[in-house]
Amino acid sequence: MVNTTSYIGRFAPSPSGPLHFGSLIAALGSYLRARSMGGKWLVRIEDIDPPREIPGASSAILNTLEAYGLEWDAEVLYQSQRLDVYQARIEQLLQDDQAYYCQCPRKQIQAMGGSYDGRCGQLPQALTQGAIRVRNPYAVAHFVDQHMGPVSVDKAFAAEDFIIKRSDGLYAYQLAVVLDDIHQNITEVVRGCDLLEPTCRQESLYQILQSPVPQWLHLPLACAEKGRKLSKQNHAPAIDNLHPQASINAALAFLGQSPVTTESQVSTMIAQAVEQFDLALVPKQSEILLDT
Repeated sequence: MVNTTSYIGRFAPSPSGPLHFGSLIAALGSYLRARSMGGKWLVRIEDIDPPREIPGASSAILNTLEAYGLEWDAEVLYQSQRLDVYQARIEQLLQDDQAYYCQCPRKQIQAMGGSYDGRCGQLPQALTQGAIRVRNPYAVAHFVDQHMGPVSVDKAFAAEDFIIKRSDGLYAYQLAVVLDDIHQNITEVVRGCDLLEPTCRQESLYQILQSPVPQWLHLPLACAEKGRKLSKQNHAPAIDNLHPQASINAALAFLGQSPVTTESQVSTMIAQAVEQFDLALVPKQSEILLDT
């Protein structure tokens, strides 16, 4: 059961391009959930992968959220300003022998059967460079989603010592997202079903860090075709900032919610959407094909 008196949710886009309809579903779904619970809604920009980032995308994302009436409750958190926090935690994990360097390439891991077997963590002489993996004694393979219900993942995937810092020096999503959710006191993570499976690794990391685990709530993905979600990498078109009313109602319909009046101000539309939000009406499927 989610504690409604101290609910804190968040939306955490990466600045790899403008928000598209799939992004809107995640943003609106997390916003409606937080506001309907009487809670706070935060925004985090996940800008720790420079090769994928587009100049100006962070500002464009925030402008779009404002145009759609999605107002956040605290200063925007930029992951790029927290690199020292990630590094300090990694150094502590290495010092405590809870993490180790690994030099196994993907081809070698495929030869292991597709799942990394932890061999670099068992060497008599520890490596001093390469990717950094966390030791994963918990191997969480099951969790309960607040909407999808019980979720299980492949046990071999769940048991892997997964990467928390890449060999190119970039911090892995799994580490940054957990440390940031802990830092921001997130009580429930609302996001798309593309992150359903990695949730188990995040649960394991919470236990490794001895931190309380948030609730999870995954929303269906908007897909142009089966298995192909709308994404910036797939060149999904940006949503319209000048005329957001139609996109708001389209996103509400996707989430199984009743439409709101388009004659009103955007802020009034969003307030109406919050008032009538019903999680039980959201489809319980991982993806939904859009009409083309």
